[in-house]
Amino acid sequence: MRDALLLSAALLAAVAGMGWLALAMDGHWSQVRGAEGPSQTGARRLRVLGALALAASLGSCLAVDHASMAVLVWVMALGASALAVSLALSFRPHWLRVLSLPGNSLRQHGH
Repeated sequence: MRDALLLSAALLAAVAGMGWLALAMDGHWSQVRGAEGPSQTGARRLRVLGALALAASLGSCLAVDHASMAVLVWVMALGASALAVSLALSFRPHWLRVLSLPGNSLRQHGH
């Protein structure tokens, strides 16, 4: 049960990480929020959140298995989450809106 929860957390963290990395791009941000892209600081914050989420995903995988298997599972989770985020951006971009909060502090001002 513990392993299943950790692997589920790894997959959720990978999806969130990929989503945050995607939202750091102007085009994806405007798809999701219908507004200008994030400010430079906001984009940097989104990238940092994305990197931290991907690192947490790796940490969860390492807590379940030995390193060689954990890295394999993590890479598969990265691929699946990248696919999920790209499909969401293609068909239901509003689903990623939850990752763009707080939107006000990330938006460009005066551009």
